Amino acid sequence: MEQPIDFERIREECGVFGIYSLDGQNVAEDIYYGLCALQHRGQESCGIAVSDTRGPKRNISFLKDLGLVGEVFHEEELSSLKGNIGVGHVRYSTTGSTTKENAQPLVLNYAKGTLALAHNGNLVNTDSLREELENTGMVFHTTTDSEVIACCIARERTHTASVEEAILRAASKIRGAYGLVIASPRKLIAVRDPLGLKPLCLGKRGNTYVVASESCALTSVGASLIRDIQPGEILTITEDGIHSDTRLVQSERAHCIFEYIYFARLDSCLDGIGIYDARIRAGAALAKAYPVEADLVAGVPDSGLAAAKGYSEASGIPFALAFHKNSYVGRTFIKPTQKERSSSVKIKLSVLESVVRGKRLVLVDDSIVRGTTMANLISMLKQAGALEVHVRISSPPFLYPCYFGTDIPSNQQLIASRCTPEEVCSLIGADSLGYLKIEDLESMTNGLPLCKACFDNHYPMDVSECTNK
Repeated sequence: MEQPIDFERIREECGVFGIYSLDGQNVAEDIYYGLCALQHRGQESCGIAVSDTRGPKRNISFLKDLGLVGEVFHEEELSSLKGNIGVGHVRYSTTGSTTKENAQPLVLNYAKGTLALAHNGNLVNTDSLREELENTGMVFHTTTDSEVIACCIARERTHTASVEEAILRAASKIRGAYGLVIASPRKLIAVRDPLGLKPLCLGKRGNTYVVASESCALTSVGASLIRDIQPGEILTITEDGIHSDTRLVQSERAHCIFEYIYFARLDSCLDGIGIYDARIRAGAALAKAYPVEADLVAGVPDSGLAAAKGYSEASGIPFALAFHKNSYVGRTFIKPTQKERSSSVKIKLSVLESVVRGKRLVLVDDSIVRGTTMANLISMLKQAGALEVHVRISSPPFLYPCYFGTDIPSNQQLIASRCTPEEVCSLIGADSLGYLKIEDLESMTNGLPLCKACFDNHYPMDVSECTNK
Protein backbone atom coordinates (compact mmCIF):
# COMPACT_ATOMS: atom_id res chain seq x y z
CA MET A 1 0.00 0.00 0.00
CA GLU A 2 1.37 3.41 -0.92
CA GLN A 3 2.11 5.91 1.85
CA PRO A 4 0.24 9.25 1.73
CA ILE A 5 2.50 12.05 0.54
CA ASP A 6 3.33 15.04 2.68
CA PHE A 7 3.42 17.78 0.06
CA GLU A 8 4.76 20.28 2.59
CA ARG A 9 8.21 18.64 2.53
CA ILE A 10 10.56 18.22 -0.38
CA ARG A 11 11.80 14.62 -0.31
CA GLU A 12 15.09 13.02 -1.26
CA GLU A 13 15.07 9.59 -2.74
CA CYS A 14 17.58 7.49 -0.79
CA GLY A 15 20.68 7.03 1.29
CA VAL A 16 23.34 4.39 0.57
CA PHE A 17 26.02 2.78 2.71
CA GLY A 18 28.74 0.24 1.92
CA ILE A 19 31.44 -1.36 4.06
CA TYR A 20 34.31 -3.86 3.70
CA SER A 21 36.17 -5.22 6.70
CA LEU A 22 39.52 -6.51 5.48
CA ASP A 23 39.97 -8.19 8.89
CA GLY A 24 36.93 -10.39 8.24
CA GLN A 25 34.66 -8.86 10.89
CA ASN A 26 30.88 -9.07 10.49
CA VAL A 27 29.55 -5.74 9.19
CA ALA A 28 25.74 -6.00 9.48
CA GLU A 29 25.68 -4.05 12.74
CA ASP A 30 27.84 -1.29 11.26
CA ILE A 31 25.49 -1.07 8.27
CA TYR A 32 22.57 -0.76 10.69
CA TYR A 33 24.19 2.20 12.46
CA GLY A 34 25.14 3.77 9.14
CA LEU A 35 21.56 3.53 7.93
CA CYS A 36 20.27 5.02 11.17
CA ALA A 37 22.51 8.03 10.50
CA LEU A 38 21.04 8.28 6.98
CA GLN A 39 17.42 7.76 8.03
CA HIS A 40 16.57 11.38 7.17
CA ARG A 41 17.15 10.58 3.49
CA GLY A 42 14.42 7.92 3.31
CA GLN A 43 11.83 6.58 5.73
CA GLU A 44 9.72 4.22 3.62
CA SER A 45 11.89 1.10 3.41
CA CYS A 46 15.37 -0.14 4.19
CA GLY A 47 17.60 -3.13 3.63
CA ILE A 48 20.96 -4.76 4.27
CA ALA A 49 22.87 -7.25 2.10
CA VAL A 50 26.13 -8.92 3.17
CA SER A 51 28.64 -11.45 1.89
CA ASP A 52 31.54 -13.34 3.44
CA THR A 53 34.55 -12.92 1.17
CA ARG A 54 35.86 -16.26 2.42
CA GLY A 55 32.58 -18.09 1.78
CA PRO A 56 30.85 -19.51 -1.32
CA LYS A 57 31.31 -17.24 -4.32
CA ARG A 58 27.61 -16.64 -5.00
CA ASN A 59 26.52 -16.24 -1.38
CA ILE A 60 24.92 -12.87 -0.60
CA SER A 61 22.40 -12.87 2.24
CA PHE A 62 19.99 -9.98 2.68
CA LEU A 63 16.94 -8.63 4.45
CA LYS A 64 14.77 -5.69 3.43
CA ASP A 65 11.29 -4.47 4.26
CA LEU A 66 9.01 -1.46 4.58
CA GLY A 67 9.60 0.71 7.64
CA LEU A 68 12.27 2.59 9.51
CA VAL A 69 15.65 1.00 10.20
CA GLY A 70 14.80 0.42 13.87
CA GLU A 71 11.48 -1.17 12.91
CA VAL A 72 12.88 -3.61 10.35
CA PHE A 73 16.12 -4.69 12.06
CA HIS A 74 16.54 -6.06 15.55
CA GLU A 75 19.32 -8.08 17.17
CA GLU A 76 18.01 -11.38 15.84
CA GLU A 77 17.87 -10.15 12.23
CA LEU A 78 21.31 -8.54 12.40
CA SER A 79 22.94 -11.63 13.92
CA SER A 80 21.62 -13.75 11.04
CA LEU A 81 23.40 -11.58 8.46
CA LYS A 82 26.96 -12.93 8.45
CA GLY A 83 29.61 -11.35 6.28
CA ASN A 84 32.51 -8.89 6.17
CA ILE A 85 31.36 -6.97 3.09
CA GLY A 86 27.97 -5.43 2.50
CA VAL A 87 25.69 -2.59 1.45
CA GLY A 88 22.66 -0.91 2.96
CA HIS A 89 19.90 1.38 1.77
CA VAL A 90 17.13 3.65 3.06
CA ARG A 91 14.47 4.63 0.54
CA TYR A 92 11.92 7.27 -0.21
CA SER A 93 10.36 6.47 -3.58
CA THR A 94 10.31 8.91 -6.47
CA THR A 95 10.05 6.15 -9.07
CA GLY A 96 8.23 2.93 -8.32
CA SER A 97 5.54 2.44 -5.69
CA THR A 98 6.13 1.91 -1.99
CA THR A 99 6.26 -1.88 -1.85
CA LYS A 100 8.59 -4.42 -0.30
CA GLU A 101 9.58 -5.55 -3.81
CA ASN A 102 10.95 -2.09 -4.57
CA ALA A 103 12.99 -1.93 -1.36
CA GLN A 104 16.77 -2.08 -1.72
CA PRO A 105 19.49 -3.32 -1.92
CA LEU A 106 18.64 -5.18 -5.11
CA VAL A 107 20.27 -8.61 -5.11
CA LEU A 108 20.77 -9.98 -8.60
CA ASN A 109 21.92 -13.44 -9.61
CA TYR A 110 23.22 -13.62 -13.15
CA ALA A 111 25.35 -15.88 -15.34
CA LYS A 112 28.72 -14.81 -14.02
CA GLY A 113 27.88 -14.19 -10.38
CA THR A 114 25.87 -12.22 -7.85
CA LEU A 115 25.76 -8.59 -6.84
CA ALA A 116 23.89 -6.40 -4.37
CA LEU A 117 23.20 -2.83 -5.48
CA ALA A 118 22.02 0.24 -3.57
CA HIS A 119 21.15 3.35 -5.57
CA ASN A 120 20.46 6.97 -4.70
CA GLY A 121 19.13 9.14 -7.53
CA ASN A 122 17.10 9.03 -10.72
CA LEU A 123 17.97 8.30 -14.33
CA VAL A 124 16.63 10.36 -17.24
CA ASN A 125 16.94 7.61 -19.87
CA THR A 126 15.29 4.76 -17.95
CA ASP A 127 12.63 3.98 -20.56
CA SER A 128 15.00 3.61 -23.51
CA LEU A 129 17.43 1.50 -21.46
CA ARG A 130 14.62 -0.74 -20.21
CA GLU A 131 13.38 -1.28 -23.77
CA GLU A 132 16.90 -2.06 -24.96
CA LEU A 133 17.43 -4.59 -22.17
CA GLU A 134 14.02 -6.21 -22.66
CA ASN A 135 14.91 -6.73 -26.31
CA THR A 136 17.89 -8.83 -25.16
CA GLY A 137 15.64 -11.02 -23.01
CA MET A 138 16.03 -9.28 -19.65
CA VAL A 139 13.00 -9.67 -17.35
CA PHE A 140 12.18 -6.90 -14.89
CA HIS A 141 10.47 -7.48 -11.54
CA THR A 142 10.09 -3.85 -10.41
CA THR A 143 9.38 -0.46 -11.97
CA THR A 144 12.50 1.18 -10.55
CA ASP A 145 15.41 2.63 -12.46
CA SER A 146 17.64 0.96 -9.87
CA GLU A 147 16.76 -2.43 -11.37
CA VAL A 148 17.51 -1.02 -14.82
CA ILE A 149 21.02 -0.16 -13.60
CA ALA A 150 21.50 -3.61 -12.03
CA CYS A 151 20.31 -5.39 -15.19
CA CYS A 152 22.49 -3.17 -17.35
CA ILE A 153 25.52 -4.21 -15.27
CA ALA A 154 24.52 -7.89 -15.45
CA ARG A 155 24.11 -7.65 -19.21
CA GLU A 156 27.52 -6.04 -19.70
CA ARG A 157 29.08 -8.64 -17.39
CA THR A 158 28.33 -11.41 -19.90
CA HIS A 159 31.06 -10.11 -22.19
CA THR A 160 33.57 -8.43 -19.85
CA ALA A 161 36.45 -9.83 -17.85
CA SER A 162 35.50 -8.20 -14.55
CA VAL A 163 32.55 -6.68 -12.73
CA GLU A 164 34.41 -3.33 -12.68
CA GLU A 165 34.55 -3.26 -16.47
CA ALA A 166 30.86 -4.16 -16.65
CA ILE A 167 30.05 -1.31 -14.30
CA LEU A 168 32.13 1.09 -16.39
CA ARG A 169 30.23 0.09 -19.54
CA ALA A 170 26.88 0.40 -17.76
CA ALA A 171 27.81 3.79 -16.31
CA SER A 172 28.70 4.94 -19.82
CA LYS A 173 25.11 4.22 -20.89
CA ILE A 174 23.04 5.50 -17.99
CA ARG A 175 22.27 9.22 -17.75
CA GLY A 176 21.05 11.06 -14.71
CA ALA A 177 21.89 11.29 -11.03
CA TYR A 178 23.30 8.35 -9.13
CA GLY A 179 25.33 7.40 -6.14
CA LEU A 180 25.83 3.61 -6.21
CA VAL A 181 27.35 1.16 -3.79
CA ILE A 182 27.68 -2.35 -5.17
CA ALA A 183 28.85 -5.49 -3.38
CA SER A 184 29.96 -8.55 -5.26
CA PRO A 185 31.01 -11.48 -3.09
CA ARG A 186 34.63 -10.26 -3.18
CA LYS A 187 34.53 -6.52 -3.94
CA LEU A 188 32.93 -3.29 -2.78
CA ILE A 189 32.43 -0.77 -5.58
CA ALA A 190 31.26 2.84 -5.38
CA VAL A 191 30.12 4.85 -8.42
CA ARG A 192 29.18 8.53 -8.61
CA ASP A 193 27.48 10.25 -11.54
CA PRO A 194 29.81 12.44 -13.67
CA LEU A 195 28.08 15.71 -12.71
CA GLY A 196 28.24 14.98 -8.99
CA LEU A 197 24.50 15.48 -8.61
CA LYS A 198 24.40 12.90 -5.82
CA PRO A 199 26.91 12.85 -2.98
CA LEU A 200 29.18 9.94 -2.09
CA CYS A 201 32.18 9.80 0.22
CA LEU A 202 34.87 7.39 1.40
CA GLY A 203 36.01 6.75 4.95
CA LYS A 204 38.19 4.34 6.90
CA ARG A 205 38.32 2.79 10.37
CA GLY A 206 41.38 0.66 10.91
CA ASN A 207 41.32 -1.99 8.18
CA THR A 208 37.69 -1.29 7.31
CA TYR A 209 36.63 0.90 4.40
CA VAL A 210 33.27 2.66 4.36
CA VAL A 211 31.34 4.40 1.57
CA ALA A 212 28.24 6.49 2.27
CA SER A 213 25.95 9.20 0.94
CA GLU A 214 27.02 11.52 3.75
CA SER A 215 29.96 11.87 6.12
CA CYS A 216 27.64 11.69 9.16
CA ALA A 217 27.21 7.97 8.39
CA LEU A 218 30.98 7.47 8.54
CA THR A 219 31.08 9.14 11.93
CA SER A 220 28.30 6.87 13.21
CA VAL A 221 30.55 3.81 12.81
CA GLY A 222 33.75 5.47 14.02
CA ALA A 223 35.24 5.96 10.56
CA SER A 224 37.15 9.06 9.48
CA LEU A 225 36.42 10.84 6.22
CA ILE A 226 39.17 10.26 3.67
CA ARG A 227 37.65 12.19 0.77
CA ASP A 228 34.61 12.66 -1.41
CA ILE A 229 34.40 10.27 -4.32
CA GLN A 230 34.98 12.25 -7.51
CA PRO A 231 32.03 12.78 -9.84
CA GLY A 232 32.41 10.11 -12.54
CA GLU A 233 34.77 8.00 -10.45
CA ILE A 234 34.43 4.22 -10.03
CA LEU A 235 36.14 3.16 -6.82
CA THR A 236 36.83 -0.53 -6.23
CA ILE A 237 37.85 -1.91 -2.83
CA THR A 238 39.30 -5.42 -2.62
CA GLU A 239 41.56 -7.27 -0.21
CA ASP A 240 44.45 -5.80 -2.21
CA GLY A 241 43.38 -2.20 -1.52
CA ILE A 242 41.67 0.59 -3.45
CA HIS A 243 41.62 1.15 -7.20
CA SER A 244 40.24 4.34 -8.75
CA ASP A 245 38.94 4.42 -12.32
CA THR A 246 38.51 8.00 -13.55
CA ARG A 247 37.74 7.38 -17.21
CA LEU A 248 34.27 8.93 -16.82
CA VAL A 249 35.46 11.96 -14.84
CA GLN A 250 34.73 15.23 -16.62
CA SER A 251 35.25 18.93 -15.95
CA GLU A 252 31.57 19.89 -15.90
CA ARG A 253 29.91 19.59 -12.47
CA ALA A 254 26.39 20.25 -11.18
CA HIS A 255 26.00 19.42 -7.50
CA CYS A 256 22.41 19.37 -6.24
CA ILE A 257 21.80 22.61 -4.34
CA PHE A 258 19.12 21.08 -2.17
CA GLU A 259 21.67 18.85 -0.44
CA TYR A 260 23.01 22.06 1.10
CA ILE A 261 19.65 23.74 1.64
CA TYR A 262 17.86 20.81 3.24
CA PHE A 263 18.66 17.14 2.47
CA ALA A 264 22.01 16.59 4.15
CA ARG A 265 22.30 16.28 7.90
CA LEU A 266 23.60 19.34 9.69
CA ASP A 267 26.83 17.62 10.81
CA SER A 268 27.75 16.33 7.35
CA CYS A 269 30.38 17.69 4.98
CA LEU A 270 29.75 17.27 1.23
CA ASP A 271 32.36 18.05 -1.40
CA GLY A 272 34.35 20.10 1.07
CA ILE A 273 31.37 22.17 2.21
CA GLY A 274 30.16 21.93 5.81
CA ILE A 275 26.36 21.80 5.78
CA TYR A 276 25.97 23.85 8.95
CA ASP A 277 28.25 26.58 7.61
CA ALA A 278 26.40 26.65 4.26
CA ARG A 279 23.08 27.19 6.00
CA ILE A 280 24.53 29.88 8.23
CA ARG A 281 25.69 31.68 5.06
CA ALA A 282 22.22 31.32 3.53
CA GLY A 283 20.68 32.97 6.59
CA ALA A 284 23.23 35.78 6.46
CA ALA A 285 22.42 36.37 2.77
CA LEU A 286 18.72 36.60 3.65
CA ALA A 287 19.48 39.18 6.33
CA LYS A 288 21.41 41.29 3.85
CA ALA A 289 18.77 41.03 1.11
CA TYR A 290 15.69 41.38 3.31
CA PRO A 291 16.38 43.42 6.45
CA VAL A 292 13.48 44.19 8.77
CA GLU A 293 12.94 45.70 12.19
CA ALA A 294 12.15 42.85 14.55
CA ASP A 295 12.69 41.69 18.12
CA LEU A 296 13.54 38.01 17.56
CA VAL A 297 14.68 35.59 14.85
CA ALA A 298 13.29 32.04 15.04
CA GLY A 299 13.62 28.98 12.83
CA VAL A 300 11.06 26.32 11.96
CA PRO A 301 12.35 23.12 13.63
CA ASP A 302 14.53 21.56 12.45
CA SER A 303 14.88 22.66 8.86
CA GLY A 304 15.15 26.39 9.46
CA LEU A 305 17.21 26.59 12.63
CA ALA A 306 20.71 26.98 11.16
CA ALA A 307 19.63 29.57 8.59
CA ALA A 308 17.79 31.43 11.35
CA LYS A 309 21.00 31.50 13.37
CA GLY A 310 22.80 32.94 10.33
CA TYR A 311 20.11 35.60 9.90
CA SER A 312 20.39 36.50 13.58
CA GLU A 313 24.18 36.81 13.51
CA ALA A 314 24.17 38.96 10.36
CA SER A 315 21.30 41.20 11.45
CA GLY A 316 22.12 41.54 15.14
CA ILE A 317 18.55 40.53 16.04
CA PRO A 318 18.52 37.99 18.91
CA PHE A 319 17.94 34.32 18.05
CA ALA A 320 15.17 32.52 19.95
CA LEU A 321 13.33 29.21 19.96
CA ALA A 322 9.69 29.94 19.18
CA PHE A 323 8.48 26.34 18.93
CA HIS A 324 8.68 23.10 20.85
CA LYS A 325 8.92 20.09 18.54
CA ASN A 326 7.30 16.80 19.50
CA SER A 327 10.00 14.34 18.46
CA TYR A 328 7.80 11.28 19.00
CA VAL A 329 5.27 11.91 16.26
CA GLY A 330 5.58 9.19 13.64
CA ARG A 331 4.61 8.90 10.01
CA THR A 332 0.99 8.29 11.03
CA PHE A 333 0.57 12.04 11.18
CA ILE A 334 1.61 12.63 7.56
CA LYS A 335 -1.90 12.95 6.19
CA PRO A 336 -3.14 13.71 2.68
CA THR A 337 -6.14 15.94 3.38
CA GLN A 338 -6.08 19.64 4.16
CA LYS A 339 -7.87 19.22 7.51
CA GLU A 340 -5.61 16.40 8.68
CA ARG A 341 -2.49 18.27 7.52
CA SER A 342 -3.50 21.30 9.59
CA SER A 343 -4.04 19.14 12.68
CA SER A 344 -0.71 17.42 12.15
CA VAL A 345 1.20 20.72 12.35
CA LYS A 346 -0.26 21.42 15.80
CA ILE A 347 0.62 17.93 16.97
CA LYS A 348 4.23 18.21 15.79
CA LEU A 349 4.90 21.82 16.87
CA SER A 350 3.62 23.99 19.69
CA VAL A 351 4.37 27.68 20.24
CA LEU A 352 6.40 28.90 23.21
CA GLU A 353 3.93 31.64 24.10
CA SER A 354 6.13 33.38 26.66
CA VAL A 355 8.83 33.82 24.00
CA VAL A 356 6.69 35.30 21.21
CA ARG A 357 4.01 37.31 23.01
CA GLY A 358 4.29 40.98 22.18
CA LYS A 359 7.25 40.38 19.84
CA ARG A 360 7.94 41.09 16.16
CA LEU A 361 9.39 37.88 14.71
CA VAL A 362 11.50 36.89 11.73
CA LEU A 363 10.56 33.29 10.98
CA VAL A 364 13.05 31.31 8.84
CA ASP A 365 12.50 28.03 7.00
CA ASP A 366 14.15 26.20 4.10
CA SER A 367 11.20 26.24 1.66
CA ILE A 368 7.54 26.87 1.01
CA VAL A 369 5.87 24.15 -1.06
CA ARG A 370 2.07 24.40 -0.85
CA GLY A 371 2.05 27.08 1.83
CA THR A 372 -0.30 25.23 4.17
CA THR A 373 2.21 24.54 6.92
CA MET A 374 3.65 28.04 6.91
CA ALA A 375 0.16 29.56 7.05
CA ASN A 376 -0.68 27.38 10.05
CA LEU A 377 2.56 28.31 11.84
CA ILE A 378 1.98 32.02 11.32
CA SER A 379 -1.59 31.67 12.60
CA MET A 380 -0.35 29.81 15.68
CA LEU A 381 2.29 32.49 16.38
CA LYS A 382 -0.20 35.32 16.11
CA GLN A 383 -2.74 33.52 18.26
CA ALA A 384 0.02 33.21 20.87
CA GLY A 385 0.49 37.00 20.79
CA ALA A 386 3.19 37.65 18.18
CA LEU A 387 2.73 41.17 16.83
CA GLU A 388 4.33 40.58 13.43
CA VAL A 389 5.71 37.55 11.56
CA HIS A 390 8.20 38.25 8.75
CA VAL A 391 8.98 35.07 6.80
CA ARG A 392 12.39 34.43 5.26
CA ILE A 393 13.04 31.33 3.11
CA SER A 394 16.57 29.99 2.63
CA SER A 395 15.88 28.82 -0.93
CA PRO A 396 14.51 30.54 -4.03
CA PRO A 397 10.89 29.77 -5.00
CA PHE A 398 10.29 26.28 -6.41
CA LEU A 399 9.04 26.70 -9.96
CA TYR A 400 10.11 23.62 -11.98
CA PRO A 401 10.19 19.81 -11.61
CA CYS A 402 13.30 17.83 -10.73
CA TYR A 403 14.21 14.68 -12.65
CA PHE A 404 17.25 13.69 -10.60
CA GLY A 405 15.75 12.22 -7.42
CA THR A 406 14.24 15.19 -5.59
CA ASP A 407 10.51 14.67 -5.20
CA ILE A 408 9.08 18.09 -6.00
CA PRO A 409 5.29 18.10 -6.53
CA SER A 410 3.74 19.16 -9.82
CA ASN A 411 3.58 22.85 -10.74
CA GLN A 412 -0.10 22.97 -9.81
CA GLN A 413 0.82 22.09 -6.21
CA LEU A 414 3.73 24.53 -5.96
CA ILE A 415 2.38 27.78 -4.56
CA ALA A 416 5.25 29.82 -6.05
CA SER A 417 4.48 28.61 -9.59
CA ARG A 418 0.98 30.12 -9.54
CA CYS A 419 1.42 33.08 -7.18
CA THR A 420 3.77 36.04 -7.01
CA PRO A 421 5.82 36.45 -3.80
CA GLU A 422 3.40 39.23 -2.80
CA GLU A 423 0.44 36.89 -3.31
CA VAL A 424 2.17 34.10 -1.37
CA CYS A 425 2.84 36.54 1.47
CA SER A 426 -0.84 37.45 1.61
CA LEU A 427 -2.04 33.84 1.37
CA ILE A 428 0.12 32.62 4.28
CA GLY A 429 -0.69 35.66 6.42
CA ALA A 430 2.88 36.95 6.77
CA ASP A 431 3.76 40.59 7.32
CA SER A 432 6.55 40.28 4.75
CA LEU A 433 8.22 37.51 2.75
CA GLY A 434 11.71 37.12 1.29
CA TYR A 435 13.20 34.19 -0.63
CA LEU A 436 16.92 33.56 -0.99
CA LYS A 437 18.14 35.06 -4.25
CA ILE A 438 19.39 32.63 -6.89
CA GLU A 439 22.65 34.59 -7.17
CA ASP A 440 23.32 33.89 -3.48
CA LEU A 441 23.27 30.10 -3.89
CA GLU A 442 26.88 29.76 -5.06
CA SER A 443 28.12 32.01 -2.24
CA MET A 444 26.26 29.69 0.10
CA THR A 445 28.37 26.80 -1.24
CA ASN A 446 31.64 28.73 -1.75
CA GLY A 447 31.37 28.74 -5.55
CA LEU A 448 30.64 25.02 -5.97
CA PRO A 449 29.10 24.37 -9.42
CA LEU A 450 25.42 23.70 -8.82
CA CYS A 451 22.30 22.19 -10.33
CA LYS A 452 19.49 24.62 -9.47
CA ALA A 453 17.07 23.66 -12.24
CA CYS A 454 14.11 23.48 -9.85
CA PHE A 455 14.57 27.24 -9.43
CA ASP A 456 15.77 28.45 -12.86
CA ASN A 457 14.74 25.71 -15.37
CA HIS A 458 18.35 25.24 -16.55
CA TYR A 459 18.92 21.48 -16.48
CA PRO A 460 22.51 20.18 -16.74
CA MET A 461 21.49 17.48 -19.25
CA ASP A 462 18.72 16.61 -21.70
CA VAL A 463 15.60 15.55 -19.73
CA SER A 464 13.20 15.29 -22.67
CA GLU A 465 12.72 11.54 -22.25
CA CYS A 466 11.31 11.95 -18.74
CA THR A 467 9.23 15.13 -19.04
CA ASN A 468 6.01 13.16 -18.88
CA LYS A 469 6.85 11.32 -15.66
